[in-house]
Amino acid sequence: MTFEKTPGWLDWYADPSKPAFTPPPGSVDAHCHVFGPGRLFPFAPERKYTPCDASRDQLFSLRDHLGFARNVIVQATCHGADNRAMVDALKASGGRARGIATVKRSISDGELRGLHEAGVRGVRFNFVRRLVDFTPKDELMEIASRIAPLGWHVVIYFEAADLPELVDFFTALPTTVVVDHMGRPDVAKPVDGPEFGLFLKFMREHANVWSKVSCPERLSVSGPKALDGQRAAYDDVVPFARTIVETFPDRVLWGTDWPHPNLKDHMPDDGLLVDFIPRIAPTPELQRKLLVDNPMRLYWPEERTPTS
Repeated sequence: MTFEKTPGWLDWYADPSKPAFTPPPGSVDAHCHVFGPGRLFPFAPERKYTPCDASRDQLFSLRDHLGFARNVIVQATCHGADNRAMVDALKASGGRARGIATVKRSISDGELRGLHEAGVRGVRFNFVRRLVDFTPKDELMEIASRIAPLGWHVVIYFEAADLPELVDFFTALPTTVVVDHMGRPDVAKPVDGPEFGLFLKFMREHANVWSKVSCPERLSVSGPKALDGQRAAYDDVVPFARTIVETFPDRVLWGTDWPHPNLKDHMPDDGLLVDFIPRIAPTPELQRKLLVDNPMRLYWPEERTPTS
């Protein structure tokens, strides 16, 4: 089956630079995707966009190029609840990838067990209206209750302005809750302002809430411009991400978001995104927590030693 890309679609950056920052051994890219290939894994009829292909082999090649050891592959909305492309990547990873699925209420317990055996460790609930159709909260809560005994968690994707109306639902979830991309703060507003303050309060008052400090390329207003010729970019996002890392060092994750779906103005150099890490996690201890200890605790707990 062939698919026509959404007009104006930006393909992923084919020749990323080598990062100046070397991730610590065992580092995990904890948020990335695979798209198709469409001829093998067709895109969902209800999708809101049609991407370029971005295969498992291309993802694993990027992982090695950037100096990472593992991936967490998040089900892409263009595949809906058909998790076959993501599961195929997990099975081909040799145990070096875990997955976040999208599931419907109709999924059977046997199908959930099959996903678990393949390496899935959570489900994603998407509240960004331009990307998905709304799923009733009672259905999402039923799904969360069914995955909790498996030790899975819930990943939530929303925009900052919607947090006030969603926070009661989020705090009722019976699992660990991982927020994508810091809840998409408006970085043109003050880092010490009330909107971002509500997100920090949400994390401070609920010890089961984690955050991915990812996607500066989605959040930035200043963009990827360099400072004085240095490998620095997305300056306006740094204070927000660094605040979360330094305040909640044991509940943060980082990921590339490759292949960067639905970007409109530029496609980031993934090497430059890796060089964003020491600006938000400035010490070796914070870097190790962000990239190794925290994702291993959440996704590969069976491999952790008593001292890790």
